[in-house]
Amino acid sequence: MLGQIGGRWLDRLLQQLSKELRAQGWTQMQIARATGSTQSTVSRQISKPVIELGATADEVMIDGWSKELAASMAQYGPEATVVRQRLVFELQFGGGQALRYDKTLTGMDLDEDQSSKALIRRLDWATGRLDLRRLKPYMPAVGMNIAACLPEASGIDDVAAYPGRMTLVDGVLRRHETPEFGASSHLAKMLIQAKAVDGEKTAILNLRPPTLDGMVDQGDINYISDELDYRLGYANKGSLQPHQGRLDIVLDEGAFGWEPSLYILGPNPMDLVDRAHAIIDAMNTE
Repeated sequence: MLGQIGGRWLDRLLQQLSKELRAQGWTQMQIARATGSTQSTVSRQISKPVIELGATADEVMIDGWSKELAASMAQYGPEATVVRQRLVFELQFGGGQALRYDKTLTGMDLDEDQSSKALIRRLDWATGRLDLRRLKPYMPAVGMNIAACLPEASGIDDVAAYPGRMTLVDGVLRRHETPEFGASSHLAKMLIQAKAVDGEKTAILNLRPPTLDGMVDQGDINYISDELDYRLGYANKGSLQPHQGRLDIVLDEGAFGWEPSLYILGPNPMDLVDRAHAIIDAMNTE
């Protein structure tokens, strides 16, 4: 519900608000500045048919809200500047129970130290989302790790990971302490190499690749890439081979004394975990 309906609520609200303000004489650029959008986006919102929500009661509520917002904003005029936004979110449950969140949106960027701490928190949150039932058959013999970096990272010391390796013990994912920068040189090196090719990728984890008769199952890897539309690259003992364009998966087939690895890449830690689950599911259905 939250993803499918909540997102469309917001899309319709912004679309109807843009239409209302345009009808009151605001230019597309003025609307864009007021709503934190772009002129081209506002142009599309105004020209396209109104987004349907599949529930007329919701449509009436959203349209009424957009009219109220437009009328209030018109009083301040198109040159007024929005300096803060608040997001209120409430879930109601049976028995009179409710959860309510009231957050302020400032539009400000975190400073360098705050950004680093936020990355550590996101990495820890993402790790808690790993599905151990899915993960267990693909845990590397030496353990796995998950790492992430900020967009401006350029070296392995700019990559945060868990000290040591994660292992499954009695069905529980054991990880040492909390993530820290410079904790995993091997995984960090692969992430920095991948990021140099595909700048969007700032998170990585390693799995044991599928095998057939004791060898890496290349056919299974190719199937995963095709099925999920993920671009596949190759590494040789931790050294990424020449690659151009998007990079989503890296296969290192290993060598004597070097365990094969399947590296999953993502634009952030949360998305990375979702990708890992999708890849494992694809390997299990091939």
